[in-house]
Amino acid sequence: MEENIINQPRGNEAAQTEKELSELLQIRRDKLAALREAGKDPFEIVRFDFTHRSADIKANFDEMEGKEVSVCGRMMAKRIMGKASFAGIRDAKGDIQIYVRRDDVGEEPYADFKAYDIGDIIGVTGTVFRTKTGEVSVHASSVKLLSKSLRPLPEKFHGLTDKELRYRQRYVDLIMNPESKRNFEIRSKFVSFVRRYLEERGFIEVETPVLSAIAGGATARPFITHHNTLDIDMYMRIATELHLKRLIVGGMDRVFEVGRIFRNEGMDTKHNPEFTTCELYQAYTNLEGMMDVLEGILSGAAMEILGTYKVNWLGNEVDLTPGWRRITMADAVKEYTGADFMACEGDADEAEALAKSVGVDMDGVAHTWGNALYETFDQKVEEKLIQPTFITMYPVEVSPLAKRSPKDPRLTERYEAFVCSCEMGNAFSELNDPIDQYERFKAQAAKRAKGDEEADMMDEDFVMALEYGMPPTGGLGFGIDRCAMLLCGTDSIRDVILFPTMKPDNN
Repeated sequence: MEENIINQPRGNEAAQTEKELSELLQIRRDKLAALREAGKDPFEIVRFDFTHRSADIKANFDEMEGKEVSVCGRMMAKRIMGKASFAGIRDAKGDIQIYVRRDDVGEEPYADFKAYDIGDIIGVTGTVFRTKTGEVSVHASSVKLLSKSLRPLPEKFHGLTDKELRYRQRYVDLIMNPESKRNFEIRSKFVSFVRRYLEERGFIEVETPVLSAIAGGATARPFITHHNTLDIDMYMRIATELHLKRLIVGGMDRVFEVGRIFRNEGMDTKHNPEFTTCELYQAYTNLEGMMDVLEGILSGAAMEILGTYKVNWLGNEVDLTPGWRRITMADAVKEYTGADFMACEGDADEAEALAKSVGVDMDGVAHTWGNALYETFDQKVEEKLIQPTFITMYPVEVSPLAKRSPKDPRLTERYEAFVCSCEMGNAFSELNDPIDQYERFKAQAAKRAKGDEEADMMDEDFVMALEYGMPPTGGLGFGIDRCAMLLCGTDSIRDVILFPTMKPDNN
């Protein structure tokens, strides 16, 4: 009965459901009280030495058969059959069946075992065998209750299916839904791969401040906090960029940081207010070098973790095989819309008219050639980029930290990588001209003064750093969460963040 009580929809039967749940909670607490009275308090146990995990036993059955093992985990199923019973336990690597017989474990321990509840955590010692139906199992010689579950798990056949509840109660989600656990294992392996990939190429991992007096390095609205001792407002970082580039100035030629970023913005299936990025900077390289790095990371991770370059994401089969397409923004716009912005010669009126002619909404957009090009790409082209594609040469108006193209000063040496219409990485040939950088900061500050809370702040110390001289540098930033979504094949960022930001539950 108890497996059917949790997570029922609220409605006319809510009061009855709560009453039944309350009764089940009391039953379990009564069982705990009885155990304590008998001197068998499970919460006093501090250690259980297991020898094997479930998957290891199953994978190596031929050599394990007949050998004694100790396993432990959460009891997910139980079938009482008089003097003998079966149960299923779940550990960190999967599930395994145990066979418990009264004559083997003793009458009192067997009676205790029969009273255990689904969700209890137990330790089992016994020998490995295969049942008549062919299931690899452990024939128990002893069973020990290691922790008492005082709250029943969701209904076993459907698990925790309410997505909102899964995100709020991630601990239950991980117990009931193996695919959720798989997602976070893939995410962890991806982060490990990123670190190893970069370290093998001479990068050094560093840490930069989370709190700063200036929010810079990205176009985003920051979270504001207050430092009591200094009596100043501070910002939680929206990027790691400006501090990392200071290190390039200081002679640390290859640096990266995997770190948490905070942006006070909206939430949807692709965005969470706090998320994890990897930013890296390499002296003496450019945009092409940064394309090679991101392509190498995502392609290499797919092959190492998944064993294939092909993944299914957002309803599409994506081929991550190295050799991704590389195309300028203007050429992509021309290919998909027919609009040739390079023929406009930088004329803002002509560019805006061209954008409108292909159905682009220009209301509220700054009146420049670059903004017209960017809006056309954003509104008409991005959604068509399914297979991995590098879009290069962004207008200077939307790239305040990127180096201008020596071939066309309207453009910058910047790329964004797209897969299934989602941005997967953002990279520059970094701006190292302090005079140009100062002027761009001034332009951003003017936008901020007019009410644009996402515009960059003036960072005079960073300009000073550039005045000491920064070598030609390639920089790249990409979201760990979105890359994990791609590798896991999930459609929501909340499926790859263990504890996503949630609206308070007032129930």
